Amino acid sequence: MAGALTVAVSTAAAVCARTLRLGARRRLGGRGPGGTGTAVLASLPEFLIASVLAAVIGVQLGWLPALGWYGPLWMVLPALALGLPAGAVLGRMLDDLLPGAFAEPWTLAAAARGVPPKSVVRQALCRCVPGLLPNLGLFVVGLTGGAVTVEQIFDIPGLGRLTLRAALAQDLPVLQTGTLALVLLAAAAGALARLAARLLIGTALRDGALPSLHRPTAPAPRALPLLHGAVLLAVIGLGLPRDPLALDTSARLQAPSLAHPFGADALGRDVLARIAHGALNTLGTAVAVSAAALVTGVLLGLLPRLSGPAADTVNAVPPVLAGLLVTGVAGSGPWIPALAVAAVAWSPLATHTSALLQQERATTHLTATRALGAGPWYLLTHELLPAVLPPVTRHALLRLPGIALSLAAFGFLGLGSPPPSPEWGLLLAENQPYAERAPWAVLAPAAVLALLGALAVTAAGGVRRPRLPRRPGRAAARPGHPAEDWKAAGTAPPKPSGSNGSNGSPPRSTTPRVDGMPPTSTGWTGPSPPSLSPSG
Repeated sequence: MAGALTVAVSTAAAVCARTLRLGARRRLGGRGPGGTGTAVLASLPEFLIASVLAAVIGVQLGWLPALGWYGPLWMVLPALALGLPAGAVLGRMLDDLLPGAFAEPWTLAAAARGVPPKSVVRQALCRCVPGLLPNLGLFVVGLTGGAVTVEQIFDIPGLGRLTLRAALAQDLPVLQTGTLALVLLAAAAGALARLAARLLIGTALRDGALPSLHRPTAPAPRALPLLHGAVLLAVIGLGLPRDPLALDTSARLQAPSLAHPFGADALGRDVLARIAHGALNTLGTAVAVSAAALVTGVLLGLLPRLSGPAADTVNAVPPVLAGLLVTGVAGSGPWIPALAVAAVAWSPLATHTSALLQQERATTHLTATRALGAGPWYLLTHELLPAVLPPVTRHALLRLPGIALSLAAFGFLGLGSPPPSPEWGLLLAENQPYAERAPWAVLAPAAVLALLGALAVTAAGGVRRPRLPRRPGRAAARPGHPAEDWKAAGTAPPKPSGSNGSNGSPPRSTTPRVDGMPPTSTGWTGPSPPSLSPSG
C-alpha cells in the first residue's frame, strides 16, 4: 500500500505540474485542466496494467520480478499498477481546484511583493489539498482492500485477496476479521484526513474567512469531445451489423484485417462485433450507475454527519466483496454487478461534496449574504449548490470510466455476465491468456475504455462545435446587428450624439452653469480647479 500511495502522489504531482508552474507566475489565464492524457491513464484497468507490466517488464524484458512476494523489488510492478490510475484521478481533481486558488487576492499581493514562485505553489497546495484529503483517505482504503485483481495477477498476499478467498470459501471467521480490519482502517484514514484538513485551514474555517474556490473564468469549451464521441460511435456503428457469436475456427487469433478490423479471439469470433455489442450493456449500465451515484453522493454529502461514517464504512468494502454479499442476499443475475457497484460508488462523491461544502460555508461572501437576511434555502440553492455541483459533477464524469472498469472487473473475475456475453470485462478476461500471441484481442477493448475516459473528462469542460472557415469577401454579419452591417458595407458608423471625437469616446457632460462657471466634462457642477478648467 505504501508503494502504491507513493506512486499515486507522484503521478498526481506530474499531472498538476504545468498548472502549478503557470499559476505561480500568473500566466494561467483561462487554460482548462489537462484532459486526454490524464483520462487515458485514469481509464486503463488496473488488471490490464498489471497484466501488461507482468508480461512485458517481468517476463519478456526480465527487468523486475513478476510473481510472488520475496522482497522490495517484487513491490514495484504491483505499486505501479495500483498507483498510476489512482494518481491520475487525484491529480485531475487537484488540477480542477488550482485555478481558483491562484485567482485569489493573496496571489496578486505575493507577486507584488516578489514572493518566490515555490512559496506561492506551496500556499496554493495548502489551500486546495484540504478539499481532497478525505478522498485521499478513501484511496488509501481502496488501495488496500480493492486490489484483489492485482494481487491475483502478481500472486502476492493481501488483505483484499484474503477476504475474497474467505468469502468464496465461506470461512466466516477469516471473512469477519478481514472486513473488520478494513473498516477500522477506513475509520482511521478518515479521521486522520479530517484532522489534517483542520490543521491546514482550521483557523479560516472557524472565522469564516475563506474565499470561494471558484474558477476566475470558465475554461473555453473544446471540440475535442466531439472527436472522441465520433470515434466511439463509429466503432460501435461498424460493429453492430456483425454477429458477435459467429464462430470461425479458421480465423482463430487472426490479426486485424479487412474481414476482422480488430482481429479475432481464440474462438474465431470478431472482436469488433463483440466490442460494439458489449458497449450497449457496459456503457448503458455505467452511465446509469454514475447518475445514481452522483445524485446519492450529493444528497448525502449535504448531511456530513450522516454520510461521513457511512462513507468510511462503505469504502472499506471492496466492490468485489460487495458483489459477493449482494449475490448471497439477492441471488445471481446479470444486474448484480451494477447493484454492487452502485452500493459503493456514491461514497467518494459524498466525501468530496462534504469537504467542499465545509469550505464553502466558511467563505466571506456567504457570511455577508447571511447577514443581509438570506435564509437557509436561499443559501443552499443560490450559493452552496452552484459552488459545489460543478467540481463534483466533473468528479463523477471522471469516475465514469472507473465504474465501467468496476463492472468489467466483475466479468474478469467471473462474477458478471456469463459467457458468451460480449461484456467488456469478460472480453479482457477471455483474451488475457493470449496477450503475448494476439495482443490486439486485449488492446482493442482497452483502447475503447481509454477512449470512453477521454470523452468523459474532456466533455466535463464543455463542448464547442468547430467553426467553419469564413470565405474571403463574404460578410460575416449578424442579422439585425448595426455594427456588423457597417463593417460589411465598409463604412464607419455614425458618431454618437455629443461625442467629442471620431473614436467613439463617451459624450462630454453638458451640465448647466452653476454660479456662473462653465460646464465641466467630468459631471462635477461646482467650481473647477484652474488646471482642469476647459478654458485653462
